This record gives sequence, C-alpha cells and structure tokens, in this order.
Amino acid sequence: MSTSTHEDPTDVAWDLEPLVDGAGDQGVEPLLTAAAEEAEAFAQRYPGRVAELDSAGLAEAMRALVSIHENLMRAGSYAMLRFSTDTADPARGALLQRVEERSTEIETKLLFFELEWAELDDERAEAVLSGEGLEFCGHYLRMARRYKPHLLSEPEEKVLTEKGLTGRSAWSRLFAEVTSAVRVSLPGEEEPVALEVALSRLQEPDRGVRRAAAESVTEALEPGLRTRGFIFNTLLQDKAVDDRLRSYPNWLRARNLANEASDESVAALVEAVRGRYALPQRWYGLKARILGIDKLADYDRAAPVTAGDERFGWSAATDLVLDAYGSFSDRLAREAKRFFDDRWIDAPVRPNKRGGAFCAYTVPSLHPYVMLNWTSRRRDVLTLAHELGHGLHASLASTQGLLHQHTPLTLAETASVFGETVTFGRLLESASTPESRLSLLAESLEGAIATVFRQIAMHRFEADVHEARRTEGELSVDRLSEVWTATQTELFGDAVEVTEGYRTWWSYIPHFINTPGYVYAYAYGQLLALSVYQRYREEGPSFVPAYERMLEAGGSLAPEELGKIVGVDLADPGFWDRGLDLVEERLTAAEAAAAEAGVG
Repeated sequence: MSTSTHEDPTDVAWDLEPLVDGAGDQGVEPLLTAAAEEAEAFAQRYPGRVAELDSAGLAEAMRALVSIHENLMRAGSYAMLRFSTDTADPARGALLQRVEERSTEIETKLLFFELEWAELDDERAEAVLSGEGLEFCGHYLRMARRYKPHLLSEPEEKVLTEKGLTGRSAWSRLFAEVTSAVRVSLPGEEEPVALEVALSRLQEPDRGVRRAAAESVTEALEPGLRTRGFIFNTLLQDKAVDDRLRSYPNWLRARNLANEASDESVAALVEAVRGRYALPQRWYGLKARILGIDKLADYDRAAPVTAGDERFGWSAATDLVLDAYGSFSDRLAREAKRFFDDRWIDAPVRPNKRGGAFCAYTVPSLHPYVMLNWTSRRRDVLTLAHELGHGLHASLASTQGLLHQHTPLTLAETASVFGETVTFGRLLESASTPESRLSLLAESLEGAIATVFRQIAMHRFEADVHEARRTEGELSVDRLSEVWTATQTELFGDAVEVTEGYRTWWSYIPHFINTPGYVYAYAYGQLLALSVYQRYREEGPSFVPAYERMLEAGGSLAPEELGKIVGVDLADPGFWDRGLDLVEERLTAAEAAAAEAGVG
C-alpha cells in the first residue's frame, strides 16, 4: 500500500455550538437555569409519592427527569469538551468547575427519587414496570434496583454527592491538568513535546530513537511522580471508604454492578486471558527474531516489523476508514461521513490538550463528538476507526433516548473494536506481499495485545493496589511501581525486558484515576467484537442487519440479550476462549508470513 501525503489535520476542530444553541460559553447558564427550575418543580411534586405512582405516573416522572438531565448533560458536555482541548486555560477550567458545582447541586435535589424507587418491594415495582409507556426507561429502572443493598439514607447520599465535587472530582481534574502539562524533551527537538507525541516515538524503526524516547518519557514523568502518586493514593482510599459505607464486599463489585456483570463472569474473563499470556509472549519472541535482537525491551514492543515507516495524511486516512465502513454497511459509512462533514471531530495535537482519544456521546437529541491526537501513524488510522465505531454506536442508539443510549462498559467497546477490525480486514485484503501481510498482522496482534492482554495486566495491577491500599495504608511510589512491574512481568514473561524507567509508567494512565475497575471492559469488548466479527466472516452480508439492530438497541437490554441479537452467547464459559482463539489464528498467520518473508 502506498504511503499517502503527510498533510496534518490542523483545521479539523469540532464545532461545539449545537450543545449551547450557538451562544458559546454564555449558553451554558440558560441550560443550568432550566435544569434547576425543572428540578425544583420535581422536588416539590414527587417526594414521598414514588410508591403511589402507577405506570403512567412513573412514565411522566421519568420524562421530567430525562428533561432535567438533558440540559445538564448538554452543559456538562460543552464544558468538558472545551476543557479537553486546553486543560491549561483558567477560563475553561472555571467553566467546567461551575457546571460540575451547579449539576451536583441540582442532582442532590433528585436523590430522593432513586431511593424511594429502590424501597419498593419487587412485586410492586415489577407490576408498575409491566404497564405501557415505560419502554424508554424500563431496563434502566430495573437495573437501578440492584443497588438497593448499597444505598444510604437520603441525608447521607446528599452529603456524599456534594462532598464528591471537592473530593474525587477535584482530584481527577488535578490529575488531568498535571498530566496534560507534562512536556518531554526529545533528542533533536528544539522544544519539549506533549507526552502523546513522545510516546508515538516508540513506534520508530530505529531502536536508538525508541530507547531515547522511553528514557525521555521517564525523565519527564519524574518531577510530578510523587504528586500523581499522592492523587492515586487519595482516590484509592476514597474508594475504600465509599465501598465500606455502601457495604460492597470487594473493590470491584460496584463496577461490576454498573457493567451488569457478575463477579464470577469477570473473574472467568480475567483468568481466561491470564491463562493465554503465552500468546503475547510468543509474539514478542517472534518480533525479537524479526528485529534481529536477542530480547525485546519494553520500549521495543511497538516497533514496526517491516522496513519503512508508513504514514497517513488526514485525507487518505479519512478515505480509507470510510471505505472500510462502506465495505460492511452503506448506512454506517454514510453516518460516519457526517463526523467529518459536520465538524464532530477534533484531531490535531495541541499544547495542553488532553491525551489519548475518546468519543463523547453528549445527548441523544444532538450527536456525539470524537477527540483524537493525530500523529499520522497507522495506529492513528485504527484509532480513528475505533472512535468512529463508538460514535456510530451512539448515533444508532440515539432513538433509545437518554436512559438507554449507553451500554454497560462491558459492551461499550464492541462497535469500536468491530470497526477497527473491519478496517484491518480491508487493509489485509490489499496486502499483496508477505512483508505487507506481516506488517498488518503485527498491527492487529499488537492491538489485541494492548486491548486484551495488557488491559487485564493493568486490571491485575489495579486490583492489587486497591487491596494493598486497604491492608497496608498509603502506598509509596516505589510500592506502586513494584506492583506495576510484577503484573507487567507476568504478562511479558521472559520475552520482554522490563527496564528500570518503565517501572513508573503507571503514573500517567487516567483510567485508574477517573474510572476504577474500567480497564477489564476493554478485554471484554475486544473478545466480544472478535466473536461478532467471526460471525460476520461466516455469514457475510446477511449478518449486517442483525449487527445494526444490536447497535440500535443501545443499552435497552441486558448484555446477554444484546449478544443474542448477533448470535453470541455471553453466558457460555467457552465464549472467552473462542475470542482468544481468533487472536491465536492471527498469530499463526503472522508466523507464516514471517517465514515466507524470510524473517523470524
């Protein structure tokens, strides 16, 4: 495949004005005022009455709640997305804080409803839910009742909600700001670069460049290491207190409830993946032979395996991804094109921009937004396909409304990984030489390793530090680094050398801070998506309508029911292994391509 031009997407910036009716920052206040007035009316009308509501009355109340949260989410999305593109701007930070404070104040007035709903006996609740007009909220209300054993009294819930703004929320924002401010001094660069740019150097073909980049990243992380460690410690203890007050038996139960997953099923996933750590180790052994070195170091894992450093200009990447989606579904390709045409994407790397990439659903009445940090790598093309998958899921599920648009985290990665895999499929079809096939298969394998195996290793790190914080007290940076190294070494085995500098790289990962327990959902979603993709390979075009129906369903059904739409049985213990078998299939193909190319 020929390398495209190197044009950068410097002008690919999202238009956030639809969120605030074209009024800019000034448009936030009317949304908050409307939400506050509606919340006040709701708080006057419904306290003490939830148990009396029939189906029609419950539907009316839920529509009122949706209206309140629609306004709050529009304001919150605008403030968060503005802040994400410049975390050092005091005005943007102040706006975000203002929205969070007002939202907390408003949501505190509504806490009684959830508590009263949870107090209903099961028979009465189900009788009300069986009536007409509750399709837009039925599954949501049923799932909310699972928290009944963990809810506190209304005064206690109000205190925790209001204090959370100056607790977890504040610490998370501080972490985002200090991490976004990290600047890396790279050899040959006149000015320090953003962390994202420095990390992208780990994909350079020159091992000396990779080693220097890794050493520079470690050096840049060092000055704020104790601060980030303290933030992490504080949030670990904050969660321990919350879990104790709410009677959660372990650190992960709250996340599993939110994901509509049992502790047992998550444990089975973790052990299934850990039981196949030989797959990434086998790949890393092959990669070392391809690169002509005795053993990979941690900074070698993303190195290209073939000559040439394929780069993609923005236009070529856009065409490629839209073509890949079009090869699967014209409908999805048309919807994906709107992200580019209607300015729903913010792509370039900028100073103080939040790292990584994400898709924000915002509200169903508008549209999602995608943020990237584009560095013209092939990995960025796949990230674009991945985030567009999230966006398409959000777009198709918008008809479900605010309460059912989102899936649990365990299914949230399905559409994104599927879109990324379809894009790989298109690339692989056009690969005419063993070298090009090897390069693409390597990209696919490393994506799977990052999304499945590395995320489970990070989950193990997270589990161990949560337990250690609860039994040992505050954890030193060295202790955190020790746990990180142990869990990473289990993943790498003897195939990868863990360098001294890599020991501190846990300290910039936002998931540990923002969403404890999140990361295993990546593995869940990847293996589910691979199984779904396998169904597509088996059935061909006839599979597309079922896949689209699954996306359209959003979170209106339990995960098991969503899986059934596309012929996947999530309750089958062998489900995880079938997904892992597909990873091994690609590894075997990569070994064959390497042999045919005369390397490895």
